[in-house]
Amino acid sequence: MKKILTTAILSLILLTGITTITQAQSQKNAFVNTEYILDNIPEYHDAQDELDEWSTKWQKEIENIYNEIESLYKKYQAEKVLLPDEVKKQREDEIIKKEAEMKELQKKYFGPEGELYKKRQELVQPIQEKIYNAIEALAQENNYAFIFDKAGGMTILYGNPKYDISDDVLDKVGEVMQTNTRDQRKK
Repeated sequence: MKKILTTAILSLILLTGITTITQAQSQKNAFVNTEYILDNIPEYHDAQDELDEWSTKWQKEIENIYNEIESLYKKYQAEKVLLPDEVKKQREDEIIKKEAEMKELQKKYFGPEGELYKKRQELVQPIQEKIYNAIEALAQENNYAFIFDKAGGMTILYGNPKYDISDDVLDKVGEVMQTNTRDQRKK
C-alpha cells in the first residue's frame, strides 16, 4: 500500500513537472524599444515641439521677472546707504514680493502639477495609450506571455532581434491612427 502511494506521488510530481515544462515552452516573450517607437511617430515629435515652445515661453517669462529682481536688488544695493529705514524696508519687501511671484510662477508652470505637466498629459498620454493598446493587441494576437521594454530601466543583456516587435507595434499604432483619421473624416 505504501509502495503504491509512493509510486502515485512520484507519478504526480513527474506529471506536474512535465506539464510545467510544456507550458513554459509554449509561452512566448518579446521586447520592444519604446524610444525607437516614439522616435518613429510624427505625432510624438509634434507634441514634443509644442511642449518645447510652451516651456521656452514660460522660461522667458520667469527670466524676465528674475532680471527685474536682479535690477531692483542692484539698485537697492547702490542706494542702500543713503535710504531712510522706511524706504529700505519698502524696497526689501518689493524684492521679496517679486521673488515670491517668480517662485509661484515657476511652480505654476514647472511644478509637479504645473502647466507643463498638464500639457504633457494632454499631448503625450494619448500617444502612449495608443502604443500600449498596440502592444496589448500584439500580445494577444501572438500569445506573448510577457513583453519587455528595453528602453526603460530594465536591462536586457541579450535580445534576439527576431523577438523585437517594435516595428509591429509601429504598424499597429499606424493602423489605429489611420482608423482614427478615417473616423474623423466621416464626421
